[in-house]
Amino acid sequence: MTVQMRPASRSDSPNFSSGPCAKRPGWSLKNLENAFLGRSHRAGEGKARLKAVIDQHRALLGIPDDYKIGIVPGSDTGAVEMALWSMLGARPVTMLAWESFGSGWATDVVKQLKLADAEVVTTEYGDIPDLNAVDWTRDVVFTWNGTTSGVRVPNGDWISGTREGLAICDATSAVFAMDLPWRKLDVVTWSWQKVLGGEAAHGMIALSPAAVERLESYTPRWPLPKVFRMTKGGKLIDGIFKGETINTPSMLAVEDALDALKWVESIGGGKTMIARTDANAKVISDWVAKSGWAAYLAEDPAIRSTTSVCLKITDDWFTTLSPDDQSRAAKQLVAILEKEGAALDIGHYRDAPAGLRIWAGATVEKADLEALMPWLDWGYATLKDTFQK
Repeated sequence: MTVQMRPASRSDSPNFSSGPCAKRPGWSLKNLENAFLGRSHRAGEGKARLKAVIDQHRALLGIPDDYKIGIVPGSDTGAVEMALWSMLGARPVTMLAWESFGSGWATDVVKQLKLADAEVVTTEYGDIPDLNAVDWTRDVVFTWNGTTSGVRVPNGDWISGTREGLAICDATSAVFAMDLPWRKLDVVTWSWQKVLGGEAAHGMIALSPAAVERLESYTPRWPLPKVFRMTKGGKLIDGIFKGETINTPSMLAVEDALDALKWVESIGGGKTMIARTDANAKVISDWVAKSGWAAYLAEDPAIRSTTSVCLKITDDWFTTLSPDDQSRAAKQLVAILEKEGAALDIGHYRDAPAGLRIWAGATVEKADLEALMPWLDWGYATLKDTFQK
């Protein structure tokens, strides 16, 4: 590898964290000056703003009119757990796991819910199971985009249109970045903190008519915490899906979400968000093609994430290191770039192979990623010169 000259310029924003993610371009605290603060979220205006978040999601994402959309506690994690604890157990379930969060859902189902008829299908980081082998007489739980592995579902063709089980999808790093086949998904969860660049702690859940029917016809054998309960007396608590949240939301975070959604609408909606993400991902792929030392963790282009881009280091010098030294070297590379103010929070996830993870979602400007690429080469050259085993 040719040693790179120290780049002369940096990104305007070095924020490439995979969650919470970069704020939208032009974001300022001044945009939140009219937040509904010091008042009850159950007041008319409070409920109206919460419902506006729901309505804007439906309009911008093209979520079907007969799907229920709610704001729930605990970010995407809370939304997924709500679905698992409320709906599973009615029929056999298949857990598909190809990264840390999918593995976590599988652990919850097997060790916490203790479902005897749970099948767990796993694969290595950077790969994906044989989706065409999925049995749709069973419920199926999966992540659309693996934030910690850089692997995504290529499309929805593998999901049966006549499925008997529910398709339960953790889509938190895919919503607003990838084209989701909503009619093939019965439960979809996400949070504001990913592609919208919003604040943490609040999750979103969308339910198909089949998912609502499951909730109203099936009662799990285990007790449900209050924050997971979506039914009362065998009927859906419809208020949850009209802005009457289960617990107290942050109205400051709600205002921030409304600001992000307003920005999405101003640039052209969900399709434009996908196009921005794809353009960002291409900046990285063009650089990887000529880097000489980095490659995708996901070798198959069809399953590569366009948001949480996970890279491995393939240089002979690096691959001969022990796993511990590889991890230490990758962390040192991240530290070099952070010290220079070139990139923040681009280290690999703690359970993933050593390397880099760069967020390329729609709130990141393409020019900032273009400015980052020379720094990656410079940082790696510096690492090779300074790393001590």
